[in-house]
Amino acid sequence: MAKVAIIGAGAMGLAAAYHAVGKGHEVTVYEGDKVAGGMAAHFDFDGLSIERFYHFVCKADQPLFDLMAELGIADKMVWRETSMGYYVDGRHYSWGDPLSLLKFPLLSLSEKLRYGVQMFLQTKRKAFDDLENVNAKDWFVKWSGARAYDVLWRRLMELKFFEYADNISAAWISTRIKRIGTSRKSMLQEELGVIDGGSQTLVDALVNAIREKGGTIRLGLPVREVVVVDGKVTGVRTDEGAATCDNVISTAPTPFISSLVPALPQASKDAYDAIRNIGVVCVLLKLRKPVTGHFWLNINDPAIEIPGIVEFSNLRRLPDTVVYVPYYMPQTYPKFDKPSAFFVAEAMNYMRRLNPGIGESDLIASHVGRLRHAQPVCEPGFQAKIPPVQTPIEGLQIADTCYYYPEDRGISESVRFAKMMVDSISTR
Repeated sequence: MAKVAIIGAGAMGLAAAYHAVGKGHEVTVYEGDKVAGGMAAHFDFDGLSIERFYHFVCKADQPLFDLMAELGIADKMVWRETSMGYYVDGRHYSWGDPLSLLKFPLLSLSEKLRYGVQMFLQTKRKAFDDLENVNAKDWFVKWSGARAYDVLWRRLMELKFFEYADNISAAWISTRIKRIGTSRKSMLQEELGVIDGGSQTLVDALVNAIREKGGTIRLGLPVREVVVVDGKVTGVRTDEGAATCDNVISTAPTPFISSLVPALPQASKDAYDAIRNIGVVCVLLKLRKPVTGHFWLNINDPAIEIPGIVEFSNLRRLPDTVVYVPYYMPQTYPKFDKPSAFFVAEAMNYMRRLNPGIGESDLIASHVGRLRHAQPVCEPGFQAKIPPVQTPIEGLQIADTCYYYPEDRGISESVRFAKMMVDSISTR
């Protein structure tokens, strides 16, 4: 069987290692961080074990369910009734179901009907090819009208994608609408899933299964170079030296690939370098009072420079209110490097705007996490921009979250891609 090196111990890397050892391959996972899990990894937040960046599960996430069943943790999936809200120009509105749409006062009846039809049709889609070269803004305006786009989407897109906001793929946004829209208990009730104990439950199960089957996980040891001889993978180089292997699966973000694999043809390096990413500064707040009754709240208010919040404790039952406040922005944006205290203070100011009953004394704890490559920018025609998983180098497969396109980032897509890459491992 093959000797496989896997770069990255996030959900995709761990799932790939699990499937590879299950096929009898000799597997070593290399991770630069001191813990496994990547974006799904937990940390100690004032005595609470919780994800660095929030995760939720939808009913369409079958690859995740299959993996959890294999690992013997299918009973850890918990489903909760959740809801969505909109905060527009200082007022709260319910959202996410037909009645809320009909009651929404900021659109005309015809605009509501057009928007409702557009959203409903996405939940019935079987494919997204017809939207591949369509701009999301144009698509929204065509179906629902310019006013509906301005009220519901414009500021959300601008605060997530900044200068790229008017050039995002309609196929990408449509898959997001379908995934959430089909995760329902009924037409009037959204239902989302969370793993009991958080995503660390899955991470721990994968790590234990990999090690029990003879796989090796090297934490705190990043791969510096994929070694290639005569067009074939021969090993990886770390700070400890060279280690031989005949197959490499890289789950590192595409911006790192050119330097990680110097033997790639220049055309391949250019393709990886052309994929743009948005960064995120994610503020995590533990509060004594709830902010809203919703799991997520979209925000369209000129005084608030975030597209929304995720009140995670309205999905995973926790002793205190826990809120993720994501600031998406390009890594080059001056605000990205501001001190953590700045973001906590601003986020708390926003919480008080959203709920005037919240005071400074209601803040129990805070944490600020940063990722420089958090969200791929998927423009129209993005599918043709993604390099093949199997590279021109024999034995080398590369994929990161942008490869899930038109699906968005998610543990289930990580699991699906991991299995696909393991099934393609060559033995020579």
